[in-house]
Amino acid sequence: MLQIETWKRVVIWGLVALGLVLAMPNAFYNRVERHNDAVAAIEKGGETPELAAARDGWPSWLPSSLVNLGLDLRGGAHLLAEVKVEDVYADRMDGYWPEIRDALRKERDTVGTIRRQKSDAGTLRIRISRPEGMDRALAVVRALARPIVSLSSAGARDIEASASGDTLIVQLSEAEKRLTDDRTVKQSLEIIRRRVDEVGTREPTIQRQGDRRILIEVPGIGSAEELKQLIGTTARLTFHPVVGRTRDRNARPGPGQVIYPSLNDPAQLFILEKTPVVKGEDLVDAQPTFDQNGAPAVSFRFDPSGARRFGDYTAKHIGSPFAIVLDGEVISAPTIRDHIAGGSGIISGNFTVEESTKLAILLRAGALPAQMVFLEERTIGPQLGQDSIDAGKIASIVAFVAVLIYMALSYGWFGMIANIALLLNVGLMFGLLSIIGATLTLPGIAGIVLTIGMAVDANVLIFERIREELKSARGPARAIELGYERALSAILDANVTTLITAIILFVMGSGPVRGFAVTLGFGIVTSVFTAIYVTRLIIVMWFERKRPKTIEV
Repeated sequence: MLQIETWKRVVIWGLVALGLVLAMPNAFYNRVERHNDAVAAIEKGGETPELAAARDGWPSWLPSSLVNLGLDLRGGAHLLAEVKVEDVYADRMDGYWPEIRDALRKERDTVGTIRRQKSDAGTLRIRISRPEGMDRALAVVRALARPIVSLSSAGARDIEASASGDTLIVQLSEAEKRLTDDRTVKQSLEIIRRRVDEVGTREPTIQRQGDRRILIEVPGIGSAEELKQLIGTTARLTFHPVVGRTRDRNARPGPGQVIYPSLNDPAQLFILEKTPVVKGEDLVDAQPTFDQNGAPAVSFRFDPSGARRFGDYTAKHIGSPFAIVLDGEVISAPTIRDHIAGGSGIISGNFTVEESTKLAILLRAGALPAQMVFLEERTIGPQLGQDSIDAGKIASIVAFVAVLIYMALSYGWFGMIANIALLLNVGLMFGLLSIIGATLTLPGIAGIVLTIGMAVDANVLIFERIREELKSARGPARAIELGYERALSAILDANVTTLITAIILFVMGSGPVRGFAVTLGFGIVTSVFTAIYVTRLIIVMWFERKRPKTIEV
């Protein structure tokens, strides 16, 4: 009849207790947050009295996972950036130049001498001294073209070559440009994510919008300007052979050359070969350190491929200057004294400790492949976020109280049992959100409020079925048992369809829509659990204790 095995009771109450314990840290939010920040800071930089006090403010043996507050609740920075993918075309063509140059030199008897000409970004123009050999030059360059590995561009190749008089014109194919655009935005997305994560911010939203745009929302950061400084710096580290130096502002670089100012002395200009020997992409590590004079610096280490190129170049050019360039400025141009075979070195300059640490973070995260233009920036103050939290609290409390009163008036003692289950349901929901470290946004609060209203639906179905069974002159125990059995299919059907909707919203949506879907989905799971198992267990325990001959629902 109306019985639940002991082991099931233990499991049900155990899950309820576990959920409430996991949700408990959210009731002491600021205290637990300071504890978590202190633990992370101690692991990174060592213990101080202030950090130790903050860490000890919450017992280490208790759970410390929190529901993170989103941008609209915590305050922070919002940026919408556009990636200038055209910048990558020029770099790609610069990378092709040494290979094309070496291939054409082997055909010198046919094409004559070759010389690179000034051209637009993304185009490589090469003049040959024997125009009658243009067909051979075109054949050589086209032979260097590689097939594109893409289902949408089957049979296409990465570069195209054409002729105009005595000039050979090489540029990326349209298919390669499309793939390059996609790769550039994806790479920028990942690098921005790594840079933001390095700083230790909570639950940032970093996602692609359209073909070239990236949305960045970081809760808890001071301002949009601070976020721009963090992610807007390309941190492109390159190593170039030095052609010469000048202080003439009117100096113009020759073909295949660039002029960069010195970081320490802007009046000093360096004429460098445009194609770098090694790029920052070859770095595998960068750490803040101090140079031989005790000044802040950054140590770096190349991967095997970069270390080999770096070592080969230094072995062949001992006694020549070598420029270290960061974002278009020459940090230093030391003379190569020995063969550097280890693939590591130190970047020194007029850095502060903070600047060297930040530069190491940027280099470690990688260089942005292209410049970013910020189309929209917004700083959301914490006071506005607090207003949202207060408004959400009021809405939740009003909804909660209204549901409690309605259930108590409509179903009497059984309504009170449903109210107890509703309280436990909210606690379990926060416990689940804490486990996964979910981010709570204003739409997420709306999902919680909606869940509060939906949570009693299952109980209403059950109690109405019990009423129907009581009218059939069945005993109270049998009526309760049949009420739960016959309402189960309707409860599952209604909640599964809503859960499917929440899953679709999560998969297809973004940002605040996902926040709503998460709270709605977890709310459905916990409300079904409390309605089917918790309320039934409470009713069974009450029935075993009171043994009523009749019941009223």
